[in-house]
Amino acid sequence: MKNLKRNVLASAVALSSVVAVPTLAATTVAEALSGGKAYGDFNLRYEAVDQDNALDDASALTLRSRIGYVTDSLNGFSATVEFEDSRIVAGVDEFSVPPTGFQTGEYSFIADPETTELDQAFIQYKTDMVTAKLGRQVLTLDNHRFVGHVGWRQDRQTFDGLSLVATPVAGLTVTYAYLDERNRIFAEAADVDSKDHLLNLSYKTPVGTLTAYSYLLEMDVATDNALDTYGVRFAGSTEADGTKFLYELEYATQSSEMGSSDFDADYLLLEGGVVISGITAKLGYEVLGSDDGDYGFSTPLATLHKFNGWADMFLATPGVGIEDMYVSVGTKVGPGMLTVVYHDFSADDASASLDELGSEVDVSYGMKFGKHYNAGIKYAAYSADDFSVDTDKLWVWVGASF
Repeated sequence: MKNLKRNVLASAVALSSVVAVPTLAATTVAEALSGGKAYGDFNLRYEAVDQDNALDDASALTLRSRIGYVTDSLNGFSATVEFEDSRIVAGVDEFSVPPTGFQTGEYSFIADPETTELDQAFIQYKTDMVTAKLGRQVLTLDNHRFVGHVGWRQDRQTFDGLSLVATPVAGLTVTYAYLDERNRIFAEAADVDSKDHLLNLSYKTPVGTLTAYSYLLEMDVATDNALDTYGVRFAGSTEADGTKFLYELEYATQSSEMGSSDFDADYLLLEGGVVISGITAKLGYEVLGSDDGDYGFSTPLATLHKFNGWADMFLATPGVGIEDMYVSVGTKVGPGMLTVVYHDFSADDASASLDELGSEVDVSYGMKFGKHYNAGIKYAAYSADDFSVDTDKLWVWVGASF
């Protein structure tokens, strides 16, 4: 909270400087404040978890409500404030959230604690070339593999800090952010004070976007814990004879300092796909490498639910690393989109006890209806081998945004 208070104070000073410009009448400022836009987003979701362990099966019915207000722009400045609330509905609360201490050890884990909090609060300055935000904000980069908002959970991830996005020349985007707090998905129970520097440069070409990045992460604690990642990425598509070809290649190297121990690991992503007759098919190979079985490549700011299976069995990379071979097929069925994914997991640096890490089948169907509504159903079935236990998860939801 101390970081939030510091950021809000800094934002107030910035806003005061706008209001104090002598050429602006008070009515102009008032029009900027009153001429903005209110918005809301609501998600009612049922989640069930069945695991082959000693914990009781879990079920949760939760409603996430998010409301916000964006002022009109005044000389390029605007302000956003947004609140988020997550509530258990109808007493369906047979789940545990260990980071918050909620029913720990009784039920399987569902990461949707009850909370009411300030989700975003920032001042923005925007020109044709530069966008700057100061305060609590949502921040995502590329495909969310390294920096994301974890929007799948009811309490999404945000960051306190300063972000700058510049487009100095056509096609080139430069993003820099300094983060001094990571507001994670467990209310305030697992928020982390940090000293993170994120730099991302992307350039659009006719056949795809080339990106280079440097993510230097560090928790603001007494122990050494630097996590430095450098990488390059290329993603795009091209068409020929009525068929669209998709491709994605990425490589990164990472060094981790944990107290007196140092580790190094690599990351690799190869993905190809086609879109033909309304069907999208992809084949991918992702490796979160290992340092001799003692450390696995880590992406602590990622939207992890998007990767390595929806059952979320690999939110923390095991020391042996992960090789994930996957295939997905998606197509429109009726008013919505049907997606089926299969994953085969194995260790990057196998040990005597950890080699085959299991497999998973994921199925989802989602649709939008009317102007403001959406609904869906999703299922994940993880089959264990040398790692963890068999796990089935089911979600059913309906949402509205205004």
